[in-house]
Amino acid sequence: MKNLKTYESKPLHFGFSIGLNYMDFSIHQEDDFYTIDSVYSVENSVSPGFHLGPIINFKILKFLDLRALFLLSFGQRDMHYKIFSDTLTNGEPSFETKDMRIESTFMEFPILLKYKGKRDGNYRPYLVGGFAPKYDLAAQKKIKDSEMPKIRLNQLDYYYEFGFGMDFYLEYFKLSAEVKYAAGLKNIIKYDGTQYTSAIQKMNSRMIMFSLHFE
Repeated sequence: MKNLKTYESKPLHFGFSIGLNYMDFSIHQEDDFYTIDSVYSVENSVSPGFHLGPIINFKILKFLDLRALFLLSFGQRDMHYKIFSDTLTNGEPSFETKDMRIESTFMEFPILLKYKGKRDGNYRPYLVGGFAPKYDLAAQKKIKDSEMPKIRLNQLDYYYEFGFGMDFYLEYFKLSAEVKYAAGLKNIIKYDGTQYTSAIQKMNSRMIMFSLHFE
């Protein structure tokens, strides 16, 4: 039985989104990286976070919608510095590691185009893509003495986003499952003159989002 038969005839829909995200950095090292102070390498690892917020969906054409979201996203990135030690091990250089936990709380305002496939019963595939300003509320937090040294990030960034999903027309509402990739366009590192920032030429944010939309 076909659910929500008149759903597509309405020009405006409201909803709510919730999901998981994985944030990390794309790190571009300086050309003279290995001669800068005592930093040997910089890597980062991802940890799961989550996001939630309201959705407004405007119907533009039969198969094209404009979507505006207001999301709060919570997550963290862990940076791992390998640093030359003052001591030698069997005549070879030895290393120490410095780990930094970079927490972020983003206010996001994605503006997206949703291209919908043909509805098949109670299912419809779609593609989505667009642009999203993101403002990191946690970037302005005071760093505790116990966390030093620790790098800072710029608060404002602009992302392009694209992904795909599937609409499920249930009896009383539409449920969408979506996977989306987002990449920041700005260099977000704040240079402070220390070896931890001087070793990095550019650092961009990246994010993978798994979302459920209820509309």
